[in-house]
Amino acid sequence: MNTAAITRDQVRRFIFENQPVRGHWVNLESAWRELRAHAAHPPPVTELLGQAVVASVLLAATLKFRGTLTFQLQGNGAVGLLVAQCTHDFRVRAVARCDDAAVHALASASTDTRADAPLFRRLVGDAGLITVTVEAEEKSLRYQGVVPLSGGSLAESLEAYFASSEQLPTRVLLTADAEHGAGMLVQKLPGAEDSHPLESSAVEEAWRGAQTGIARLGSGSVLREQSIEELLAHGFPGHDLRLFRGAPVRFECRCSEGRVAGLLRALGAVEVRDVLREQGAVTVTCEFCDRPYRFDAVAIEALFAEGPGSEGSQSIH
Repeated sequence: MNTAAITRDQVRRFIFENQPVRGHWVNLESAWRELRAHAAHPPPVTELLGQAVVASVLLAATLKFRGTLTFQLQGNGAVGLLVAQCTHDFRVRAVARCDDAAVHALASASTDTRADAPLFRRLVGDAGLITVTVEAEEKSLRYQGVVPLSGGSLAESLEAYFASSEQLPTRVLLTADAEHGAGMLVQKLPGAEDSHPLESSAVEEAWRGAQTGIARLGSGSVLREQSIEELLAHGFPGHDLRLFRGAPVRFECRCSEGRVAGLLRALGAVEVRDVLREQGAVTVTCEFCDRPYRFDAVAIEALFAEGPGSEGSQSIH
């Protein structure tokens, strides 16, 4: 396998030839920078949010659907909420909610009653949930999987999600900083080992090689600074792999005036007019991109004069 230049803002799939073991890789640069330009967070939260964005892309890459996948972390620590969304065609957006002062204190403290705990656990707390929601366009299908936070990293929590909700043995690497985000996962799929002992041995050997390769690569800068070809050659030597063409990943917020109008209709005329009387206008700011949508008195009256069938939805997606 020849080395190649690093391709940014792409997700790519690879497989172990003739074995039920697959992998996905993602490397983000411009998409991640554009996304995080809409909010300023302390470095530990920026890194964690970047990992969540990478996780959402990897999750979406493992599925066949048309719609939106939402990866959500809820904790009881300084970081209370992370939400990352990825569509079937890899348009991403994300938001974090945290106590900045508490995050700075945790990151800079020289001593802590839980100093031995990983920073991830000190940020998100000792209890919380990972929720993955898939809203598909086909027949309005909706799927949701919920698992407790597990281990000392977001990657370990994602592994627990796959094991619990998908029953797929999975190993995950996630890394992010202010400039880049990257990740890789390998999965053992239901395969031929169920029907033939010799095939079972080959599958187990391939799966051991996949896990060893992930461990060999680690989760540091190597994921961001090497091409996928170099990573596969370094991490999985001696294995016959097939690498597929990549798909571009980009930042895109899908808010619109029509969707905000739908949200206001859902709130109801009485509540919206109360806000209008108090503030002189109703302004709704998208939590993903900070874009404000302002409705004056004329716009509000026109909004509720329109029928319920007018364009809009009941939430900003």
